[in-house]
Amino acid sequence: MITALLSAAVIWCLYFGRLPLELLAPLSAGACIFLAVLGRSKDSRFLMIDVVALTSRISRVNPALKLGAVMMLLLLSIASRSPLVGVSLSFLAPVLVVGVGGLRMREYIRFLALPLSFLLLSGLALLFEGSAQREGLLGVQVFGFWLNVSEAAQVRTELLLARALGALSCLYMLSLTTPLSEIIGVLRRIRCPDVLSDLMYLIYRYVFILLSMHYTMQDAAKSRMGYVSYRTSLRTTGLIYSGMLSRSFRQAGKNFDAMESRCYEAGIHFLHRRVKVTALHAACTSFILAATVCLTILLWR
Repeated sequence: MITALLSAAVIWCLYFGRLPLELLAPLSAGACIFLAVLGRSKDSRFLMIDVVALTSRISRVNPALKLGAVMMLLLLSIASRSPLVGVSLSFLAPVLVVGVGGLRMREYIRFLALPLSFLLLSGLALLFEGSAQREGLLGVQVFGFWLNVSEAAQVRTELLLARALGALSCLYMLSLTTPLSEIIGVLRRIRCPDVLSDLMYLIYRYVFILLSMHYTMQDAAKSRMGYVSYRTSLRTTGLIYSGMLSRSFRQAGKNFDAMESRCYEAGIHFLHRRVKVTALHAACTSFILAATVCLTILLWR
């Protein structure tokens, strides 16, 4: 819901004065309703990205081909001078991940909601400029100061948001269709240091261990009426996070002992599948890259 409200606010401020109100109002309301309906879920538990990646139909594509294509698309999104490139990539990602890969649109929106919220908050911060008087297209008075939205700020924020959204969509195209073990395998083949790949994998896994620990402690607190009032919920939240700190240290020690007992020295190795690059996969990847390059060049100004 927060993401939906933020999206409506950003769209309204971003195109106020540039689009007629008859078009801007339904556009903002439509984006809000779309994200609110699809982002609503009865299950608050997290989804394992690796499980989604393993069950994706695109997981059968060569990981080196996917990694190279995604990195090139990401660079094109960041280097573009038109917001249409980033917007095009943000539409391409659900087409591939949802339409071709088989992931449900509701789950894709759930994955996208948290980073999109931070992105939209940054967009609002970039849109408004402080001033002693009302200026620009839109102004809000706060404690004697004016927060104004100018046309230059709209154009600048539109480009930055499109670049960031395109780059985020590229990363989701990779992470939701390629297991981390295969990404690490590609990085090792291009001579990435073992210490970097090991840290990447351990940090990634430890995030989900902490999330699981947090949900377990939260369920235990709910069963003991730990959220019966606002004051009690504050105390419960503090106890949960303080307990997580101590338990995370103990869990880290257990993980290290487990790795030492298995003669860990350097390098976490996985069993990799040998996936050939088919003509169809190479042709589709080449078409997407060529279309994105042509769009970037045509809109370069």
